[in-house]
Amino acid sequence: MTIVEQMLSRYTIESEDELINALKEIYQEVTLLGLYRGGFFQKAVFYGGTALRIVHGLDRFSEDLDFSLLQKDKEFDLEYYFSYIVDEFEALGISIKLSKKVKSTTSAIESAFLKNGTSIHTLSLEVVDLSNILDGVHSGKNLKIKFEVDTNPPLKFQTTPHTLLLPTTFNIVSMTLPNLYAGKMHALLFRNWKNRVKGRDWYDFEWYVKRGMKLNLVHLKERMVKSGNFAKNDELTEKILKNLLRKKIEILDIAKAKDDVKVFIKDQSILEFYSKEYFLLLTDRIIFQKN
Repeated sequence: MTIVEQMLSRYTIESEDELINALKEIYQEVTLLGLYRGGFFQKAVFYGGTALRIVHGLDRFSEDLDFSLLQKDKEFDLEYYFSYIVDEFEALGISIKLSKKVKSTTSAIESAFLKNGTSIHTLSLEVVDLSNILDGVHSGKNLKIKFEVDTNPPLKFQTTPHTLLLPTTFNIVSMTLPNLYAGKMHALLFRNWKNRVKGRDWYDFEWYVKRGMKLNLVHLKERMVKSGNFAKNDELTEKILKNLLRKKIEILDIAKAKDDVKVFIKDQSILEFYSKEYFLLLTDRIIFQKN
């Protein structure tokens, strides 16, 4: 059994979508291993939905890898880590292509939270052909994984190390759960996707509330100030945050939220409960970290 097959054996796969999601996650873990080999986690920290999935067992798949530098560094060079990532994939017999671009505008969807002068290094990793991995199954199909490194990030967050066991044992560093929660709330409130609703944000919000996780308001305010959604000299209180959420829920398209998230989850019965009233209930039950 190859390493990829061993990693696939962790999943119950009943459809092509589930297979593709599982492979994406495996390749995300291979990418994390390459970054670890290159010393990336001495400078950066893992956050976002994929961190919640890989590190904390969130029961939905996630598409992208998001990272924040521990300190602002506009000269950060993402290409330094390319060779380490390529080496890990080649060791598994997998050919990949890497391409990088630097963003410095708020116009792109993925850069919705950036102010002028902030840059994100975005890396697209494309697995060239799956046929040599799965004995011809899905021959010719490619998988694409995007990851972003914020080189001028909002700070005032805490970190914690984690050990992953596959493809081999290695260590990464992620934001702590209260700060991951803050990042998710920022995305939920201020993601600028016009008519598109990212139901995955609401699914993750439910995950945090149901597990009694604590939200770090200090880091959330840092993110809101950085994105221009809150005044630096104002106090972000629990009441203000809940009122912002209630206003967001008032205009939430529940049907679109369900459509967005359903491809990433196996048990879709929970979506039956999705309603504005349900999310208002969750809002009332948010627990805050005492700083």
